[in-house]
Amino acid sequence: MGLVTGVLTLPLAPVRGTAWVLDQVILAAEREYYDPERVRGELAALERELTSGRIDADEFDRREDELLDRLEEAEEYWQGS
Repeated sequence: MGLVTGVLTLPLAPVRGTAWVLDQVILAAEREYYDPERVRGELAALERELTSGRIDADEFDRREDELLDRLEEAEEYWQGS
Protein backbone atom coordinates (compact mmCIF):
# COMPACT_ATOMS: atom_id res chain seq x y z
CA MET A 1 0.00 0.00 0.00
CA GLY A 2 1.40 3.36 -1.00
CA LEU A 3 1.71 6.34 1.28
CA VAL A 4 -1.08 8.28 -0.42
CA THR A 5 -3.42 5.29 -0.41
CA GLY A 6 -2.60 4.66 3.25
CA VAL A 7 -3.38 8.25 4.20
CA LEU A 8 -6.59 8.37 2.16
CA THR A 9 -7.91 5.09 3.55
CA LEU A 10 -6.88 5.80 7.15
CA PRO A 11 -10.46 6.69 8.19
CA LEU A 12 -11.47 3.16 7.14
CA ALA A 13 -8.94 1.49 9.45
CA PRO A 14 -11.46 0.86 12.27
CA VAL A 15 -13.81 -0.82 9.78
CA ARG A 16 -11.02 -3.02 8.41
CA GLY A 17 -9.94 -3.86 11.96
CA THR A 18 -13.46 -4.77 12.98
CA ALA A 19 -13.90 -6.93 9.89
CA TRP A 20 -10.64 -8.73 10.66
CA VAL A 21 -11.72 -9.39 14.25
CA LEU A 22 -15.08 -10.74 13.08
CA ASP A 23 -13.33 -13.02 10.58
CA GLN A 24 -11.12 -14.36 13.37
CA VAL A 25 -14.11 -14.98 15.66
CA ILE A 26 -15.96 -16.82 12.89
CA LEU A 27 -12.88 -18.90 12.10
CA ALA A 28 -12.43 -19.85 15.77
CA ALA A 29 -16.12 -20.75 16.08
CA GLU A 30 -15.95 -22.93 12.97
CA ARG A 31 -12.85 -24.72 14.25
CA GLU A 32 -14.55 -25.41 17.55
CA TYR A 33 -17.85 -26.50 15.97
CA TYR A 34 -16.11 -28.76 13.44
CA ASP A 35 -13.65 -30.31 15.92
CA PRO A 36 -14.14 -34.09 15.49
CA GLU A 37 -12.83 -34.83 18.99
CA ARG A 38 -15.35 -32.48 20.53
CA VAL A 39 -18.20 -34.15 18.62
CA ARG A 40 -16.97 -37.60 19.69
CA GLY A 41 -16.91 -36.36 23.28
CA GLU A 42 -20.49 -35.17 22.93
CA LEU A 43 -21.45 -38.59 21.58
CA ALA A 44 -19.83 -40.27 24.60
CA ALA A 45 -21.65 -37.89 26.96
CA LEU A 46 -24.91 -38.64 25.18
CA GLU A 47 -24.37 -42.37 25.66
CA ARG A 48 -23.70 -41.80 29.37
CA GLU A 49 -26.99 -39.91 29.61
CA LEU A 50 -28.80 -42.85 28.02
CA THR A 51 -27.22 -45.46 30.27
CA SER A 52 -27.89 -43.37 33.38
CA GLY A 53 -31.55 -43.02 32.42
CA ARG A 54 -31.53 -39.23 32.06
CA ILE A 55 -32.83 -39.52 28.48
CA ASP A 56 -34.92 -42.12 26.69
CA ALA A 57 -34.03 -44.08 23.55
CA ASP A 58 -36.00 -41.76 21.24
CA GLU A 59 -34.18 -38.68 22.52
CA PHE A 60 -30.89 -40.54 22.23
CA ASP A 61 -31.58 -41.53 18.62
CA ARG A 62 -32.56 -38.00 17.64
CA ARG A 63 -29.52 -36.36 19.21
CA GLU A 64 -27.18 -39.11 18.03
CA ASP A 65 -28.31 -38.56 14.43
CA GLU A 66 -27.60 -34.82 14.78
CA LEU A 67 -24.14 -35.47 16.21
CA LEU A 68 -23.28 -38.07 13.57
CA ASP A 69 -24.33 -35.61 10.85
CA ARG A 70 -22.15 -32.97 12.50
CA LEU A 71 -19.23 -35.42 12.68
CA GLU A 72 -19.60 -36.09 8.97
CA GLU A 73 -19.65 -32.33 8.31
CA ALA A 74 -16.56 -31.94 10.47
CA GLU A 75 -14.65 -34.54 8.50
CA GLU A 76 -15.63 -32.85 5.24
CA TYR A 77 -14.64 -29.45 6.67
CA TRP A 78 -11.15 -30.62 7.61
CA GLN A 79 -10.64 -32.46 4.32
CA GLY A 80 -11.55 -29.27 2.44
CA SER A 81 -9.22 -27.05 4.49
